[in-house]
Amino acid sequence: MALGPQGFSIIDLPPAAPEMLQSYEDLPLDPYMGNGTRFKRFAQYRLTPEPGRDTGWLYEKLPQRDYTTYKQFNKVGGGIRRTYETILADFTPMITLGADAMDLDRGEDWQINVHQNRTRANGQRPGPLTPEGVHHDGHEYVMIAVLRRNNVGGSETRLWKPGADEPFWTGTLTAGQAVLLDDKALQHDVTDVTSADGGPGHRDIVIVAFSRWKDKWYGDEHDEAALANRPKN
Repeated sequence: MALGPQGFSIIDLPPAAPEMLQSYEDLPLDPYMGNGTRFKRFAQYRLTPEPGRDTGWLYEKLPQRDYTTYKQFNKVGGGIRRTYETILADFTPMITLGADAMDLDRGEDWQINVHQNRTRANGQRPGPLTPEGVHHDGHEYVMIAVLRRNNVGGSETRLWKPGADEPFWTGTLTAGQAVLLDDKALQHDVTDVTSADGGPGHRDIVIVAFSRWKDKWYGDEHDEAALANRPKN
């Protein structure tokens, strides 16, 4: 793996296309997370290694379903169905860059969850980014990409060894950076988004969660297990 000895790496992203940034302007409110400060779209894909190449992936966008996760990973949003509108922008080139930087195993297909989030803040109201606290997401790998920081402070990413009393790494991802995580080995959280000057501000990100296809977070079997709060191995 290309994640480094501590299980993570920071990569630079190419400049975001104007249409990609514009797609954040009409994100619907997330009624489940963020206390009215988060706006979101969501989509799921199957990734197949591109034949005849050492890099690159083919993307199959899966039919839209409610998003479900386990309470063992998310005490706030786990164990319920969350209905989101599908992602309209094309983030696949950026995801391919992350997958190749991680040296994702090309011996099998992968399933990914893609979360397009905007978090808003002002002088009276910060935007919580991880109300679930320090956590694993429950996947094999996670990519968190920051596309824009507009008049915001806070939002420090913190990486933790499981059971540790303090993070071993703290840093602020700037626009055009992404962190790649070994989600099984590390926990993470992010401090609240705050306004830089008391006025309105926002932080635009994409979160990509990678699971091997045999362990996919998609379909009736996954939903049944997550909603029943059966532990995820």
